Amino acid sequence: MGVLAFAFFALLMSGCTKNSSDGAASKELLVGEYGSMTGGEATFGQMTHQGIELAFKQANAAGGVKGKQLKLDSVDDEGKPEEAATAVTKLVTEDKVIAVLGEVASSRSLAAAPISQQYKVPMISPSSTNPKVTEVGDYIFRVCFIDPFQGTVMAKFAHDYLKVNKVAIMKDLKSDYSVGLSNYFKDTFEKMGGQIVSEETYVSNDIDFKAQLTSIKSTHPDAIFIPGYYTEVGLIARQARGLGMKMPLLGGDGWDSTKLYEIGKDAVMGSYFSNHYTTDTQDPTARNFIAAFQKEFGVVPDGLAAMGYDAAKVLIDALNRSKTLNSQDIRDAIASTKDYPGVTGKITINDLRNATKSAVVVQVEGDHNKFVTTINP
Repeated sequence: MGVLAFAFFALLMSGCTKNSSDGAASKELLVGEYGSMTGGEATFGQMTHQGIELAFKQANAAGGVKGKQLKLDSVDDEGKPEEAATAVTKLVTEDKVIAVLGEVASSRSLAAAPISQQYKVPMISPSSTNPKVTEVGDYIFRVCFIDPFQGTVMAKFAHDYLKVNKVAIMKDLKSDYSVGLSNYFKDTFEKMGGQIVSEETYVSNDIDFKAQLTSIKSTHPDAIFIPGYYTEVGLIARQARGLGMKMPLLGGDGWDSTKLYEIGKDAVMGSYFSNHYTTDTQDPTARNFIAAFQKEFGVVPDGLAAMGYDAAKVLIDALNRSKTLNSQDIRDAIASTKDYPGVTGKITINDLRNATKSAVVVQVEGDHNKFVTTINP
């Protein structure tokens, strides 16, 4: 981590202290968080952290949980799966947190979830969408939809809304999120009668995509599905437009960052992606969250901030309902969550510890994403 990155992270984490053995510790409930506060997908971790922070601040102002104040113990995993595993090991074995919030990226959740499961510390992922995450065990939860649904959403949108018949796919070969989402999109699109005319791959942190795009261009697709993260997507979009490729670009929730437009510029304008919520919403719960977030942090919350907030609120609700504050009772309370009124919609945790909820499709309009449609499970 560079000096500037370290300084930023130290500032971001100020006020987040570890558990202690003094008398004050008994008056606090220590909850762990791990995320990409630095690295190539830093906005994911930073926005999620701010959403969690806001939820904790509101809960503490209202009296906390069972007479105790919530305290957040945050660890930066630098966007690396091995660091995510190290972070959660520290949180559950050294800091003795009662629950863990994180991660955004599925690959990092998959690296860390086995540790939470081993030590029976409940973990709630705000927005890891790969189905394998909660399959790790009965202490692992999420508050987002999963990729089979998200892939179906975008396949239906491409076929029924955009009326395209031929789609190319460009996926990150080493990302569980990207590979899984592309597979579900392909299966649904082909079942609807569509054709996948090309499948190309890249690896996170690549910067030159011209060879793959030239190959895709030769197949004359009506659209390109790019289920990756905003850093590479912005570059891919610019290089595609540079090659004269004007077809719509489609993606998933990994596109959701203000950095997408900053990197992709006009090349991403008019593109579409599935997401957890939209700032165009008129839902009172969401509007109140947006107003409170803007007041607290001075920026409009993206989908990752909303998911972080919802993950924290679901945990807080479960802690309030839990018979005791032991791991088993907390786990059972999270599992029994039903119709919780979240910012991103009503959240019910099903038997597989996944959230049943709707998705929205938005269109990129500069640094704003315009609501297009809602697609239900």
